[in-house]
Amino acid sequence: MTIPTAKEVLRVEAEAILALIDRLGAEFEHAVDMMLACEGRVVVSGMGKAGIIAHKISATLASTGTPSVWLHPAEAVHGDIGMVTGDDVVIAISNSGETDEIVKLLPVIKKIGAKLVALTGNLESPLAQYSDCVLDVGVSREACPLGLAPTASTTAALALGDALAMVLLKRKGFNTEKYGLFHPAGMLGRTLLKVSDVMRTGDRDPVVAAETPVREVLFAITGARAGAASVVDEKGTLVGIFTDGDLRRALEREQDVIDKHVSEVMTRDPFTIGQDNLAMEAVRIAKEHQIGELPVVDDSGKPVGVFNVKDVIGE
Repeated sequence: MTIPTAKEVLRVEAEAILALIDRLGAEFEHAVDMMLACEGRVVVSGMGKAGIIAHKISATLASTGTPSVWLHPAEAVHGDIGMVTGDDVVIAISNSGETDEIVKLLPVIKKIGAKLVALTGNLESPLAQYSDCVLDVGVSREACPLGLAPTASTTAALALGDALAMVLLKRKGFNTEKYGLFHPAGMLGRTLLKVSDVMRTGDRDPVVAAETPVREVLFAITGARAGAASVVDEKGTLVGIFTDGDLRRALEREQDVIDKHVSEVMTRDPFTIGQDNLAMEAVRIAKEHQIGELPVVDDSGKPVGVFNVKDVIGE
């Protein structure tokens, strides 16, 4: 009974999403146009399970270039409706279209002057009648064996919300760099930032001349709490990198390396990265070649910073 029931749930919910495809048309285009023209924010609201879906849709919109907030309808009727302005677009989610907390908001939203988009399964409901645009997310049945718990209906609403967000993303030209800007804390977001946003500079980026003794280079690396030092020629152009691996290899060959010029033991022509490249490209190069740091160079080949893989992926 366990597996057949699970399969049936997934089948019903998948069918609910697929049924939305043939309903996409002028109303969906109208909703997108309103949200594109919105000079305020997209406010998403729903009660109970629909409220959880509303919260997720709002978060997806906000993270993909459409300013959005979630509004709890029960709190809204006790003052939080004040966050809605006439420049906003409100998306209200209610399968029945008759949820008390939502219905009480409708005349207030109209009086404020905000546009209203309904995600509902009841096209004759008060919510549908009040709305400027109605998106049909109705389902033939819920996946719940009792036909009671919101399952297929909330899945359908979530999927349509994702469709709105992704269309808006494309229409606005939202790209990976902007996505990274909105996600600075996670690993994915950090890899989508530019190298210039995460590279080490100044005192954290030891740069030494080719004639510098290895002893002094080690002091510079230690002082910067770095893993390597960039080595430059008399013109300031990068000619090599010195790492602890270079030191170990030099010590295996001979013991007296501390007072040698760093140019004698460094790695010449190291892999580099430009500051306008995405951090994800720097991570790919570093992992592919099993290195921890990449010198960041400008168009003339002069170091402007260093990219440390650990700053991005934390390994």
